[in-house]
Amino acid sequence: MAKSKNKVFVGMSGGVDSSVAAYLLKRQGCEVTGVYIRGYNVDGCAERDAEDARRAAEHLGIPFYVFDMEREYKENVVDYMISAYRDGITPNPDVMCNKDIKFGLFLEKALAAGADYIATGHYVRLASRRISRGTGRLFSPAEKSSLDSRRVRSSGDQAARASETFRSERGGKLVNYSLMEAKDKNKDQSYFLWTLTPEQLKYCLFPIGGHTKPEVREIARKAGLPTAEKKDSQGICFLGQVDLEDFLKQYLPEKPGDIITTEGDVVGQHEGIYFYTIGQRHLGVDLKVKNPDHKPYYVAGKDLKTNTLIVAEGDDNPALFKKEMNLRQVNFMSPEVRQILNTKYQLPVFARVRYRQPLSSATVYKIPDTGYYKLLFNDPQKFVAPGQSAVFYSKKGELLGGGVIA
Repeated sequence: MAKSKNKVFVGMSGGVDSSVAAYLLKRQGCEVTGVYIRGYNVDGCAERDAEDARRAAEHLGIPFYVFDMEREYKENVVDYMISAYRDGITPNPDVMCNKDIKFGLFLEKALAAGADYIATGHYVRLASRRISRGTGRLFSPAEKSSLDSRRVRSSGDQAARASETFRSERGGKLVNYSLMEAKDKNKDQSYFLWTLTPEQLKYCLFPIGGHTKPEVREIARKAGLPTAEKKDSQGICFLGQVDLEDFLKQYLPEKPGDIITTEGDVVGQHEGIYFYTIGQRHLGVDLKVKNPDHKPYYVAGKDLKTNTLIVAEGDDNPALFKKEMNLRQVNFMSPEVRQILNTKYQLPVFARVRYRQPLSSATVYKIPDTGYYKLLFNDPQKFVAPGQSAVFYSKKGELLGGGVIA
């Protein structure tokens, strides 16, 4: 257990996961405060979620606040998403929300308000490695709280604490934090957290990462939490029940163009290539193809210059697979990984290019004197979409980093 009552601000979304995270931390002995992050919302579900979060906090007997980040969310997540679709790529708003809102602005505001840590209901596990020895192990939230108790605190702006150097209790060795896949592989959310840094992670707790979803539900039931049976949210959170295409049409003009096959045959007309993503099957239009017994068609590419949507027949079509991709905005969590790439220019990893995709063997290459990287898979990967994230792991499931597919 923690040696003292560490102050933890828990991001409570109104769902069961973050409610259980707050419950577990309070049971551990932490001084817990619930915070609902008010972001941009289209269909009004945010008000219901905020009320659910408030009710869960009241049941736990903890203080509850609402942090209004609607403007920042609109600028950093919503506008980014619209801009990416306008450029013909497929954005990942969850990654940007984690980077700029939850582990950016929320972390900053929580530390400035006197918090020792923030916590969320993400399914991921925290790991640490003593840099001097090159070994690492997993930490429970209680162990992490105790381990960090010797962290040197800044006497100035508390938000600046994110850049402090700290040492562990055990021998004063430098420690590097990283993330591991969750116990529940079906719910693991490490894919969306590759932009985080060790400096941020030293202030973060992930209490449910060592539990499966059924276990979290059962904990919530036994604790009497009002969110115990609440269904998980689906799709893009700020849209709620609003269709993505309908939302985008408010910002992006409909611009009809040809739909062509990989063989060059014109088979239909689209309303605007902004509204399609690589791998999409249901196109919303009837295709005029020569073979009435054709296999389903999938989006294989988009040509913005000619306003052309390219489709491939069959989900095993070679046009839907890629082995090599360039990466931008690359982030590595481990200083050891950065050192290897700076000296050897390549690193074998396990990687995925879509959420919940099985990990596959690959190699990350650093292109010398350019600052650019590429990722080469041993086997071709399906539905590789520019704008999405390619995320790398070690053999043991440690999150090493990631980048945006160019």
